[in-house]
Amino acid sequence: MTTSSRRGGLVRADDRSGGAGEAIRARRKGAGLTQQTLAGAVGVSRQTIISMETGDYAPSVYLALKVARALGTSVEALWGAAEA
Repeated sequence: MTTSSRRGGLVRADDRSGGAGEAIRARRKGAGLTQQTLAGAVGVSRQTIISMETGDYAPSVYLALKVARALGTSVEALWGAAEA
């Protein structure tokens, strides 16, 4: 998912979310989960998890909550930097 930036270029969803994709990947790996396992736990495809981790997809609030719960953390811990 991309949008236009002030410079006329494109920015990735992760660029707007304060690095949530990196946080998701780190928490997932730290928990010993595969992308497929996390996807199954939250009811989405593996490709959706990949897209969130690479910053190409910004999830709905509901999906963000499901991901955070599956990783044993809070939405704020994953996406909180976007609000700062």
